[in-house]
Amino acid sequence: MSEEKNLDLFRALIHSFHLQTMMQLGKIHNPMTNKIERDLGQAEISIDMVEMLKNKTAGNLDESETRFIDAVLAELKLNYVNEKNKESAGASELPSQDSASSEENK
Repeated sequence: MSEEKNLDLFRALIHSFHLQTMMQLGKIHNPMTNKIERDLGQAEISIDMVEMLKNKTAGNLDESETRFIDAVLAELKLNYVNEKNKESAGASELPSQDSASSEENK
């Protein structure tokens, strides 16, 4: 297999993880359901898989491939943290079970 084809396949693989993770983060719609769906647990696994690919291919990537996978990982991690922060902020805005019960008893 030619080096150019390998480069194209590597970029396509990383790009597919990128798109999958962005769907899992709720950043883009799922083309199968045409809905925004969010699954941060699966997004974390997808990010870990890209990280594993980076680690397993270390020393075998050229400079452009390294920059590409680093850029994808940085974008995915930033978006993941952003979504986790939204989730945490939303949870803190919900009344606790104790305060909801005491409100009902008044």
